Amino acid sequence: MSDAGKDVPDWWRTDIIDMAPGEIRLRGYPIEALIGQVTFPQMIWLMTRGDLPTDAQASLFEAALVAAVDHGPQAPSIAAARMAVTCGLGLNGAMATGVNMLDDVHGGAGEQAVELYHWIDSAMRDGAALETATAEMIDRWQAERTRFVPGFGHRFHTPEDPRAPRLLTLVDGAARAGTVDGRYADIARALQHTLNTRKGKPVPMNIDGATAVIFAELGFAGPLARGLFCLSRSVGILSHAWEQMNQGGRNKGPTPPAYRWTYDGPNPIGQQGRTIAQTDRKPE
Repeated sequence: MSDAGKDVPDWWRTDIIDMAPGEIRLRGYPIEALIGQVTFPQMIWLMTRGDLPTDAQASLFEAALVAAVDHGPQAPSIAAARMAVTCGLGLNGAMATGVNMLDDVHGGAGEQAVELYHWIDSAMRDGAALETATAEMIDRWQAERTRFVPGFGHRFHTPEDPRAPRLLTLVDGAARAGTVDGRYADIARALQHTLNTRKGKPVPMNIDGATAVIFAELGFAGPLARGLFCLSRSVGILSHAWEQMNQGGRNKGPTPPAYRWTYDGPNPIGQQGRTIAQTDRKPE
């Protein structure tokens, strides 16, 4: 190929897929060698990380994906998908609507929690004790980012999010087996203890905090934690969109029609019931 035409195949460069007529290779593996041999979680790992996990790594990874699939129509991503269906969108549009709700506030805390765990881990590697590093990094986070500590606190599940203890139990088992070292589980528990002490009441570790432990233990980068949460929650979004499609309903808003919002704006007509036309009429 001449140098003049070399820029065409080099326009996109990827280590993920190689393809030719009759041939598809993903991360170097022929697709026919993967089909029926690897699970979907293993495939996600392969595509995002470049290698295949061990069975023990895949099992722990899968547990995190399973735990985050749904949180009901009170979750903005689920509600938005169901509303989209009642507005006439198909499943692809409804799923896109729901996933687009997953950002910093709703769906992004897992990525932020991984980052905070890494801050604490870095401070410990520099010689700080776990409790000291945890307290200092909470203070830094609240000073530099937001008063909300990512991965902790839940408006619905108090005093405990039932998903978190189960996931941490699995991490503990994986640590005993040597699959992970348990370092980030210790950090998360120290965060929990510090927050409980400061608040004087339980501050539950939520799904973002618990899955962040697993993603950090398995070596996933923080931004991938958000992407993986989107993959997981897409299952719930799809399920609710399909259910709403079968239930029917048209233009369903966030509340039933009988419930109104609170209006705080001006009232130029006033309490006398005069119309604007009457108010502005010039004397004859």
